[in-house]
Amino acid sequence: MKLSFALSGALPTDVGVARTGTVQLPRRSFRTPVFMPVGTRGVVRSLSAEDVEALGAEIILANTYHLMLRPGADLVAEMGGLNRFSGWRGGLLTDSGGFQVFSLNPKVDDDGVTFRSVYDGSSHRFTPERAVDVQDQLGADIAMVLDVCPPLPSPASVVRLAVERSADWAARAKVAHRREDQCQFGIVQGGVDVMLRAESAQRTVEIGFDGYAIGGLSVGESRDEMLPSLSAAVAHLPQDRPRYLMGVGDPINLIEAVARGVDMFDCVLPTRLARHGTILSSQGRIQIRNAQFARSDEPLDGQCPCSTCARHSRGYLRHLQTVGELTAARLLTIHNLTYLLGLMERIRTSIGDGTFESVRADVWATWGRATNLS
Repeated sequence: MKLSFALSGALPTDVGVARTGTVQLPRRSFRTPVFMPVGTRGVVRSLSAEDVEALGAEIILANTYHLMLRPGADLVAEMGGLNRFSGWRGGLLTDSGGFQVFSLNPKVDDDGVTFRSVYDGSSHRFTPERAVDVQDQLGADIAMVLDVCPPLPSPASVVRLAVERSADWAARAKVAHRREDQCQFGIVQGGVDVMLRAESAQRTVEIGFDGYAIGGLSVGESRDEMLPSLSAAVAHLPQDRPRYLMGVGDPINLIEAVARGVDMFDCVLPTRLARHGTILSSQGRIQIRNAQFARSDEPLDGQCPCSTCARHSRGYLRHLQTVGELTAARLLTIHNLTYLLGLMERIRTSIGDGTFESVRADVWATWGRATNLS
């Protein structure tokens, strides 16, 4: 294995074991549980690499599908890999592009998937081997295998076929992967069927990867459907490998997944919400466009240490948002990422000092009344 995972603390919960530790990669390391800001096209929307570093992020996610199409994986490789090309000095995970591909109604067969570019409509072909090759060119620390991600709800036959193809494609990706300084993660599928989740997890572990992701959740199902499926998958994943729940970033799902033993997360939620004026705060969700904030001289969140809260008022930020000023996206994104990264720091500390259940209760008290954060 190219990756080591050292636990520094663990606490039994009512549904699993919350744990904290350090993932050591061939070139760098990061602490867990970790939230990875999403830099789809090699940049976290509206922020510079320096901004993201200043926020304390240790690893970010970039999207293979988009970077393969523009500027092209070969160009990125020519420029020294995505870290050098983008100026980002921290950890880097590239997803396989499977989620984006399967959202485009592609043509799928046992060998791979054919899809069209969102940029110019040109036709492209992805196989497990091609996904490995593109991520090799991008040069990420962690590369994801190509999987089949069905929407939910889907017929049982569709979810079963996704499990079968994901397992077959994972085995092919494992054989194709050669880069010595790059780790590779397998992906568990199975929809909200707990038996299929357990089966997919077992089959993926049998192939053997540096870490394991749970994909195909938080795609339309309820929390009551998601969490049992997550638990069923985690129960069959090895203790000494990091576990990654893909596409989850709302505070309650984060804390509940950590309680079940998940270590890694990513989501566009904090950056997308920021662009639309929605704030994550210690008081819950705030929509800064609301007229009540027009004359407010208060910061977004009096408990927040970010540079936005230190310098700017709600009234000023509302003004920027309502007139469409680009600076609003940057300032609000800095705040939202500070909130989520700070929450992960609180969670790591609480696991170490035995106060995790107190933090968990606080998250529920703050966010349990939030109806929709998407």
